[in-house]
Amino acid sequence: MIDTLYLLLFMLILLVGSVLGYIYYLKEKKEHLDSIKRGFCPHCHQKSIEVSDQRSTGCGPKIVSFRCRNCDYENAFSVDGGSCGI
Repeated sequence: MIDTLYLLLFMLILLVGSVLGYIYYLKEKKEHLDSIKRGFCPHCHQKSIEVSDQRSTGCGPKIVSFRCRNCDYENAFSVDGGSCGI
């Protein structure tokens, strides 16, 4: 009985830790995208960021890749591409 309680407590701690880790990851990703939208590299804070790739999946969001010319920072973001007007 007590082993089951410890197992459930351990699983709850793992679940909470995973959710908090993912929330932190998304917050950091949003801060990077905000910095890029202002024209700055989130890593070296220089105005050297450029679009390296842009892919569309139709009417949904676009996958846009950015890279920095100075520090070789690279990251891809899912950006809302608008609707098809349907």
